[in-house]
Amino acid sequence: MTPLFRSLAFVFLALTAAGCASAYYSTMERMGFEKRDILVDRVEAARGEQADAQKVFASALDEFRALVNVDGGELERQYDKLNRSYDRAQKQAADVRTRIDAVEDVGGRLFREWRQELKLYESADLRRRSEQQLMSTERDYENVVDAMNRAADKMDPVLALYQDQVLFLKHNLNARAISSLEVEREEIEVRVEALIAEMNAAIAEADAFIASMR
Repeated sequence: MTPLFRSLAFVFLALTAAGCASAYYSTMERMGFEKRDILVDRVEAARGEQADAQKVFASALDEFRALVNVDGGELERQYDKLNRSYDRAQKQAADVRTRIDAVEDVGGRLFREWRQELKLYESADLRRRSEQQLMSTERDYENVVDAMNRAADKMDPVLALYQDQVLFLKHNLNARAISSLEVEREEIEVRVEALIAEMNAAIAEADAFIASMR
């Protein structure tokens, strides 16, 4: 993502909050950035956010493993690290969702505009070719958005498990309570591994989409 796009992303968020997303897109077009360009940039940003989420969730898993295996004197410190990791995972999950929402916003606008503009062609051949390109691009777009949403949906069960552990340990921070979490650790490991696999698939879809658009 270029520095200019990063700066303009803040403008988009502000305008969206004010209900003025259309003004943002109009401004971008006057500056030479078409919706197609913005879509590619946002898919790239969402891809990066999911790659970051992989690291954050894997880190939280490492903290939980360390807590289960910790010596008694280190319980409080390790619990604090787990709690911070859980907070980071929550924030990262929200950031991933925000990025996907931004992709879907510009994608919906781009394809509506494209379909409307098909009516403006005088040449039946050019209209047909443009419509074929629209269908191909929209299919690729739907694949990448579906992959991103599938991966994002797997974050919620993992976060729920982490929340349960953090709440339980908050009031039961002792060796006996820690030793009882072995089963939970195994379940979290399975879910995190599934989440990372889905995110790898989503990242691959994003890479393919970006390459096809460029």
